[in-house]
Amino acid sequence: MAVPGMKTIRRVRDSVFSRERNREDLTKGIAHFYDRSSKLWEDVWGEHMHHGYYIPADRTDHQQAQIDLIDEVLKWANATEAKNVVDVGCGIGGSSRHIAKKFDCAASGITLSPYQAARGNELAKEQGLDSKVNFQVANALSMPFEKDSFDLIWSLESGEHMPDKAKFVNELIRVTAPGGRIIVVTWCHRDLEPSETGLTKKEDKLLAKINRAYYLPRWCSVNDYVDLMKSEGLTDIRRDDWSHIIAPFWRAVIKSSLNLKSAYGLLKSGFSTIRGAYAMLLMLRGFDKGLIKFGLITATKPADN
Repeated sequence: MAVPGMKTIRRVRDSVFSRERNREDLTKGIAHFYDRSSKLWEDVWGEHMHHGYYIPADRTDHQQAQIDLIDEVLKWANATEAKNVVDVGCGIGGSSRHIAKKFDCAASGITLSPYQAARGNELAKEQGLDSKVNFQVANALSMPFEKDSFDLIWSLESGEHMPDKAKFVNELIRVTAPGGRIIVVTWCHRDLEPSETGLTKKEDKLLAKINRAYYLPRWCSVNDYVDLMKSEGLTDIRRDDWSHIIAPFWRAVIKSSLNLKSAYGLLKSGFSTIRGAYAMLLMLRGFDKGLIKFGLITATKPADN
């Protein structure tokens, strides 16, 4: 028989020592984290749950910077049109709706959070997009779509949540139509030097603390994604590092958490959201040390697949 309180004791111990979560705990934790924190984020930052594009670096129109990030990533990837888009890790659907309007196309979004899926559908209806945009709860490692379904795959700041990066990439490829484009924008650790077999102990320790706060598995590098895509036969593979372009957003988010409205919202949202806000400081430290990278990767599925 389990001793009362032992589960809580184990959870506290694992948090103190930044122990890695198993896949089941990650899946449940991610859903719970975003169920609790998404309303607060929308109240403060609007419908786009991702970083902004800061060129020039001193811009203060943060919500427009978030929209600009979508457009600039599409431009960078040479994605100028689409008929059917899937947004993998869609949040409350800001990117999906923006791309659907931009390209006059259909869009489907998936998330582990029931709150996010429901809110995404609410906003689609409010904006008159419910006939072409839809959201559902689904796992990106086993998507509920037929193969070759989408000509544009969009994954913005969700790849870091995937515990099996190879399976994640394979699923993206499976649902991509021949000739379709895949765009992955994700947090990665730095590329390893040829003489290295892994990150340093200090780097691993910092990432482990971030992982506990954001329900993340082990990180990979941008180069790891490129290697996975090459091994699966994708073409036109390109990569970039936009860490410096989005960095001002961290400081803006940290600053916003200090006002009374945000502080009250944090308290109402619970411990996991408060811990996530604190982890922004750890992310900033990782960026300053050159450990954390905001990586862009794009590739095309060969037309003869």
